Amino acid sequence: MSIEKKRFYFDCDTGIDDAMALGYLLAEKESVEILGIGTVCGNISAQQGAKNTLDLLRLAGQPSVPVAIGENSYLYHDYVCDVQHIHGENGIGDLALALAPSAFHAITESAAELLVRLARENPGKLDIIATGPLTNIAKALQLEPLLPELVGCMTIMGGAALAPGNRTPVAEANIACDPEAAALVFNAMNNIVMVPLDVTMSHTFEEKDKNRLLLSDKPFAKAIGEMLELYIDFYVDTYGRKACALHDPVAAVLAVRGLDACIAPKVKVVIDATPGPGRGQTLCDMRGKYLGYPEPPGANCHVVLSTSQNMADLLMHKLLSVG
Repeated sequence: MSIEKKRFYFDCDTGIDDAMALGYLLAEKESVEILGIGTVCGNISAQQGAKNTLDLLRLAGQPSVPVAIGENSYLYHDYVCDVQHIHGENGIGDLALALAPSAFHAITESAAELLVRLARENPGKLDIIATGPLTNIAKALQLEPLLPELVGCMTIMGGAALAPGNRTPVAEANIACDPEAAALVFNAMNNIVMVPLDVTMSHTFEEKDKNRLLLSDKPFAKAIGEMLELYIDFYVDTYGRKACALHDPVAAVLAVRGLDACIAPKVKVVIDATPGPGRGQTLCDMRGKYLGYPEPPGANCHVVLSTSQNMADLLMHKLLSVG
């Protein structure tokens, strides 16, 4: 008896960790169907993100997944790329040699239009994974206010519950880029799984992991290894060694495999979209901690605080199988 595949819309700003998350999703082809991918400005422009995504799909041998270009500015302010030192000028570690251009092009729909159409065509059966700023999701909600009722679960990489931020002392980068969009999304939806820095910073790829990918005879895995040269160098000042956080891949894994191996209480999460020092903070009501996190009134989000899954080993196994 065949198991019905999980259907996903993947919203991303295809930098290095997004590329790893995409590789994981493509490797889970027995249980996952990616119905569409939308790109948003963040690590790179939405246009460059679409090119990266299409080229990675070609490299993985799955070139026909629909890719839509999304928002290239945030809801109320312009986009400025300032993470070239982390992801490179092109978002994927300046890797070019292995990524010959795809013969496929982005579809004519915007990312928000693609998401809305897929949600209407798959009511209750489409899940969202969002690994960049939430601008496209906010735009989709403006197009279709019933979107929360049409989709199953939305897993986002973003926020910080009890951990420090990485964009400001309190704000994580994806939320900090467009707090107004994040506020709109969190106000509208109550089926969110937030995969914050609390868990993503605790799972790393080490130098030996990168080197193992570099030795692969699979073009996709080797390309990821080459991208990680730059990404790992950035994290030396954070970890005190050559290792990188697994932000977007951890979110992708949990979207597919669920939260059974996680501490992930469902609580009320509010986004600070004010212009003050708390801008971009995810305010998570964790006051039920001492009672074992009973679900409070108005809870809208499972906040993943930790997982016992060995993310590095799992991701390595899956990335080495792509293509």
